[in-house]
Amino acid sequence: MTAPPTPQGPVTVRVFAQRLSATPRGARLARHLALNQLHTWGVPHGTDTSEAAAVIVAELAANAVTHGRVPGRDFELRLSLVTGSVRIEVSDTRSGPPHPPAPGAVRSSAALAESGRGLVLVDALADRWEVLDREPPPGKTVRVEIDLPSGWKPSAEQCDRPGASLRAHGTRPARAGWTAEGRWE
Repeated sequence: MTAPPTPQGPVTVRVFAQRLSATPRGARLARHLALNQLHTWGVPHGTDTSEAAAVIVAELAANAVTHGRVPGRDFELRLSLVTGSVRIEVSDTRSGPPHPPAPGAVRSSAALAESGRGLVLVDALADRWEVLDREPPPGKTVRVEIDLPSGWKPSAEQCDRPGASLRAHGTRPARAGWTAEGRWE
């Protein structure tokens, strides 16, 4: 005897990946590309999620350029829209020490220090984050997740854009949007 299949809602897979030069210009470009991609996926500029993603991508890309740079090697930005959250991954090719601290082990820098606040911001803005060994080696990946507002769904216009989504079951999401108060409905 087999159990009847459990009904599942539509599955939307959205992934954006880009290799960038390990330079300050590459770090700036990573932030701009991330914001534009999130906007394409229906997370408008200026929302809490978009602003948090901008800061996190800027800090992780700056860290990849400053601390993870290997001459002649790029870093990679990967964005994914997973169920209920935006996943940000920044990978570099530096192996060995110094390793970034683990979540919860990030310490604030001295009040007058000129650096050392990047992962403090990531720790404060991210709902979840971790440091992983890069696949394929060498290097490391910092993976961050930011939860989307409850009930978030992309609007029909975002789903109709070519390449914007791969969808199972062929259903369209309900029409939704941001209110004047900045809430998703």
